[in-house]
Amino acid sequence: MTIGLVGRKCGMTRVFTDAGVTVPVTVVEALPNRISQVKNDKTDGYRAVQITTGGRRPSRITKALAGHFAKANVAAGYTSQEFRLSKGEGDALAAGAELKVDMFTPGQIVDVTGTTVGKGFAGTMKRHNFAGGMKTHGNSVSHRAPGSIGQRQTPGRVFKGKRMSGHMGVKNRTIENLRIVEVDVSRNLLLISGAVPGAEGGRVVVRPSVKAVGQARRNKLAPNKAPVAAKGAPAAKAAPPKAAKK
Repeated sequence: MTIGLVGRKCGMTRVFTDAGVTVPVTVVEALPNRISQVKNDKTDGYRAVQITTGGRRPSRITKALAGHFAKANVAAGYTSQEFRLSKGEGDALAAGAELKVDMFTPGQIVDVTGTTVGKGFAGTMKRHNFAGGMKTHGNSVSHRAPGSIGQRQTPGRVFKGKRMSGHMGVKNRTIENLRIVEVDVSRNLLLISGAVPGAEGGRVVVRPSVKAVGQARRNKLAPNKAPVAAKGAPAAKAAPPKAAKK
């Protein structure tokens, strides 16, 4: 499954498992994910489902968007998101329906995409993990300096992409292989264990893990473990040890 949900990062809390182990989790509230369009190969050239979230006044959107939402019989949304559909997936989806958290299960591995927290203007040590200068032995006022940034007369300039001080954060980042601890269908909440990117209140996209799906497919095609013997079948005899050479 490649369809995901658009949600809002609410904060962090702790939950207890049946064994009494406390697990720190991030609470993600799935916003109303209304399907505004289902694309197919015949008309659009590819298969995808388009969803819209949030609410917006009709006076704040263009006539084209207003007609687009009216055709799907959904309320005008603030943002839109598309999820590609694989072969045989999403046949039951239709415009006007709504995606909810029941599409995920506890224990499922997911990828979460969000906008990282803004850090403002940062130096090279914080932004790029530079080691900095020496603390003693005559070093003065250059403990956190970036050091040399260029060459001599040739080429006589600083190359583009040089790691230097600058704006840090506010980047679109995806954290892979996070685990869903609990699914609260009544309140439309997902409790996710792991580092969910972004600040509280930020918009996040939760998708099934790409790597976990690929690993499951590989294990199905070529399992790396020997098949377990059937219950009641005689166990295979071990080969006799070889005689030691004199």
